[in-house]
Amino acid sequence: MSKYLRSQQGKTFFFTVVTYQRRPILCLEESRAVMKEVLAEVKASHPFEIKAWILLPDHLHTIWELPKGDLDYSTRWALIKKNFTKRVRSTLPATTMTESRQRHREGAIWQRRFWEHFIRDEEDYRRHLDYIHYNPVKHGLVSSPKRWAYSTFHRYVERGIYPEGWGEDMIEFSEEIFKE
Repeated sequence: MSKYLRSQQGKTFFFTVVTYQRRPILCLEESRAVMKEVLAEVKASHPFEIKAWILLPDHLHTIWELPKGDLDYSTRWALIKKNFTKRVRSTLPATTMTESRQRHREGAIWQRRFWEHFIRDEEDYRRHLDYIHYNPVKHGLVSSPKRWAYSTFHRYVERGIYPEGWGEDMIEFSEEIFKE
């Protein structure tokens, strides 16, 4: 049995969450502070462990491990999105909302849904970990993962899982991890 499977307490998932109309608001100082507070609150009431994380201007990717027997990530995301929206909506410039969003009393911060993927094994975990940490390079925000402050890449370098220069010489990162 692999080290990954032995250490897996609950189930591990990869998520992508995107802002409404891809508004570049997530890396703003006030947004980052609120996100940190909201995550701590939701983790206190509905525990989960963040295994990896990347915060980009208009979306985020993360890998979570849920407690054994608890697969309710939807409630956790609903609470995170709702509480984040309540706290930041007055600090951000207004945006035009569709009639449908107004009718459903949705905010103008997040897209309605999120994308989730069950991590099947250690190889799948590693591919998603690489995808998360290479993402700011893929989007042209930095030249290497070490230059992006809002990710767990630096933690993984400290643990010896990645060399500090990982991702600097890659020409293009494969999107194949999402093909099933």
